[in-house]
Amino acid sequence: MVARILELVGEFPRYGYRMITRLLRQEGWEVNFKRIYRLWEHEGLKVLIKKAKKRRLGYSGGGISR
Repeated sequence: MVARILELVGEFPRYGYRMITRLLRQEGWEVNFKRIYRLWEHEGLKVLIKKAKKRRLGYSGGGISR
């Protein structure tokens, strides 16, 4: 099962353990979230965090003060 989890993580790197659990259930595995979470931590996996775009400071007045 760990091998299949690692395959799914390689295919879907943004999915967390809950989504991977759903995919495994669709494939016919009888698992719950807690078991996948334990395996997830044991393998040292984590979800890649998307970086937020930096916002500009000030207002869009084009340099003209109001």
